[in-house]
Amino acid sequence: MIVMRLDRMLADRKVSSKELAESIGISPVNLSRIKTGKISAIRFSTLEAMCEALACQPGDLLEYVPDDEAARHFGLEG
Repeated sequence: MIVMRLDRMLADRKVSSKELAESIGISPVNLSRIKTGKISAIRFSTLEAMCEALACQPGDLLEYVPDDEAARHFGLEG
C-alpha cells in the first residue's frame, strides 16, 4: 500500500492545506482527498507541483507500507 504523508510535510513546512491547494491550482476538496488517501491515483503533474511548492522530493510525500503492516496500523485486519 502506498501511503500519502502530505500532512507531515505540510506541518513541517508550516503550510495550510488551503494555501497549498491555491498554489498548485487544485480545489481544497481534491487536496483533502489526496491527503486522506481517498484517491487511487495522482497525476505526476500534481505531484510535481506539490514537490515544487513544498520544496521536497516525491519520496517525502509517498511511502510504501506492506499490506499486512498497513492492516495492523490502520485497523483493516479482517
